[in-house]
Amino acid sequence: MRILHFADVHIGVENYGRTDPDTGLSTRLGDFLQTLDELVEYAIDTRVDLALFCGDAYKNRDPNQTHQREFAKRIIRLSSEGIPTFLVVGNHDMPLVTSRASALEIFPTLSVSKVYTGDSITTQVIPTNDGPIQIVSLPWIRRSNFLAREETRGMTQEKLNETIQHKLTELIRIQAESLDPKLPAIFAGHVSVGDASTGSEQWMMLGRDHVLLKSAVGLPQFDYVALGHVHKYQQLGTNPRIVYSGSIQRVDFGEEKDPKGFCIIELDPTAYTGHRLKHFEFHEVDARNFVTIPVQIRNDDIDPTNTVLKEIGKYHIEKAIVRVMISVAPELEGHLNSEKIRGALQDAHFVASVTTEVTSTQRTRLGGTYSGTTDPRDVLRLYLSNIGIAADRSKIIMEHAEKLMEEIE
Repeated sequence: MRILHFADVHIGVENYGRTDPDTGLSTRLGDFLQTLDELVEYAIDTRVDLALFCGDAYKNRDPNQTHQREFAKRIIRLSSEGIPTFLVVGNHDMPLVTSRASALEIFPTLSVSKVYTGDSITTQVIPTNDGPIQIVSLPWIRRSNFLAREETRGMTQEKLNETIQHKLTELIRIQAESLDPKLPAIFAGHVSVGDASTGSEQWMMLGRDHVLLKSAVGLPQFDYVALGHVHKYQQLGTNPRIVYSGSIQRVDFGEEKDPKGFCIIELDPTAYTGHRLKHFEFHEVDARNFVTIPVQIRNDDIDPTNTVLKEIGKYHIEKAIVRVMISVAPELEGHLNSEKIRGALQDAHFVASVTTEVTSTQRTRLGGTYSGTTDPRDVLRLYLSNIGIAADRSKIIMEHAEKLMEEIE
């Protein structure tokens, strides 16, 4: 039984993009759809038995019609090829208002063939071409729906998260103990697990996360633990194998060095629990490259511009999203020819910024190209990064900014 595990598609991320003249849409939207197409083609060509999506189809909780259409086209293509797809609801798939439908509810509403949704903590038996498989789903938990108001009155943020952690741990245990040991079983969740190494996607995690212990999900009844929410691909355990597949496209420079892709799992349905996983691999996709070019100008440099150009020449920037970070003494700053530097970057897909840090005064200039359509969150995030704000403080600032943006929106 071959299973494709992926997560965090985030259709709608359009930072560092420009308008495609052929479609009128952002080139970054094209990036995310291209890697999703690559995934779908692989699933069809290799005849996987199940596509398992662990949450966050979109960047925003209320995706526009174009974004919903493009995601649905790929899911329906899998369905038309006879490949069942299981969709776990992530935090970016949930609207702010509790009474409104999630972005993934359209599939069960329309009774799309072979598409199943994990929108509650439950166990579903999914038929595949290689037999049935049990999936215990853990969607993103909204605190207001999970805990009664009287339970949370007077609780600190830390105590609230601790309460959620204990309750979720118990619910997962109950589901695991009710599994049929004769059938393969997978846990599929959109959640933060304590041992995970997060990247710059912290700014996309809306609000403060509740965090589960690895022992809460790594139960012996599961043959594989598939996770979403953290963008960095990583394995947290081997028995059972606990895996974040990561996002399928880079969001920003914090993910510059991270490989992007999806996971392929092969289970033997005839084997015993704990011995069914026969093969695992991470399949890398052709994600857009991000390239940072740091340049240190010596105080005795007689041609600072040429030094910058030579440094740029050392990097493969074609079709990449590029930023140049120049450190220079104040007396040499005026010798930098910005027109020549920009000209050397013409093969890049997008020049995110050319920043100049004057070493004696620590003055940083933000040189990116922005327009009225640029998400202010992206501008703020880049600004905080460029002025050297610590990651923990930057996260708090972004959380407050996110709340303000939501109120405005």
